[in-house]
Amino acid sequence: MKIVNIEVIELRVPGWNGATFDGSYDNCVVMLHSDEGLSGIAEVDSVPQVIKAIIEAPRSHSHAMGLKEALAGADASDIEATWDRLYDCTSYYGRRGAVIHALSAIDIALWDLRGKRMGRPVCELLGTKRRERVLAYGTIYPLGDDADAVRRNIDRGLSLGLKAIKICAESFWCEDFATAEKLIRAAREHVGKDIRLMIDAASAWARPEDGLPLMPLFRDLAFDWVEAPLPLDDVAGHARFQGYGVAIGGGDLGLTTRFEYQQMFDEGRIDIAQPDVTMVGGLTELKRVANLAAKRGRRVVPHGYKSNITIAANLAFLGQHEMEEVCEYSTSQSPLRWHLTEEAFPIDGDGMLTVPTGPGLGVTLNRATLDAYRAA
Repeated sequence: MKIVNIEVIELRVPGWNGATFDGSYDNCVVMLHSDEGLSGIAEVDSVPQVIKAIIEAPRSHSHAMGLKEALAGADASDIEATWDRLYDCTSYYGRRGAVIHALSAIDIALWDLRGKRMGRPVCELLGTKRRERVLAYGTIYPLGDDADAVRRNIDRGLSLGLKAIKICAESFWCEDFATAEKLIRAAREHVGKDIRLMIDAASAWARPEDGLPLMPLFRDLAFDWVEAPLPLDDVAGHARFQGYGVAIGGGDLGLTTRFEYQQMFDEGRIDIAQPDVTMVGGLTELKRVANLAAKRGRRVVPHGYKSNITIAANLAFLGQHEMEEVCEYSTSQSPLRWHLTEEAFPIDGDGMLTVPTGPGLGVTLNRATLDAYRAA
């Protein structure tokens, strides 16, 4: 199987100015076209123009070239070997960051392509399928600045049928712990004891002191985990959140490759790796991170706040993952979140999502949405 063309499609909702922390209002869709007439699809949770440049850049030298040129004419049947080749061909200017984001899209699209070629779902190609359904958890952002707003925003998630909800911290919490406590308690009181709750600091805390005073509260209110407590550069600071009886997650704000996660496990002492499949290096590298985590007795819960393409990729991974984990389910109101694919992932009465059974990722692009939001 050879790749004959790579198509990069930039999408953006009209009027979106990027003022809030929601990457669902623009997108970068990547399509790989093979010599057999099949196409694989993927998306990237990164800056679309940057990803396009990385894929389409001409060769500078043998270790600095665009991914399109690195892949041109190559037999892409061995996806793991292809990943290693692309990593090597970009090692001079890549190895971490945006180049790995772009490589992620190539990798995901290759898995989709392999599944379509073989007539099998990606879940079965990644490993032994262990489950048909996965519990969904919804990210509620923003949470609100008073109890009524908290209840209204959480109701958006509950109305979808969610049995697990992740709320997001705000930067003002570290300046007003009393108000923060009221909002956190309002969230737990509103959902009751049967709904699982998580908290995502998501860069709201700049220092350990901004979040540590709230840790006993998260423990007492039975929060499943505290996510992204600090900026990623403060690896050692993550370790200070240990010892409070609440699992600590990290990596979703930009860690790439198993090499960065190894440091976050060993120095940051996180309990849960939260790689974004569109940023970590695709499904191939996500599996490698999972192997790294297993050797250390840690967990992997993928990040996913984009469209149904990312949800499909995460479900493929979680369907075969050794441990039963939850799947992030974005509640963003962006039309790209809900309408980029022909298929949807409704939440059933148990709060669960069904692992796709169609060939590849099991999703197809909605051409009307592509035409309506194409940026270039």
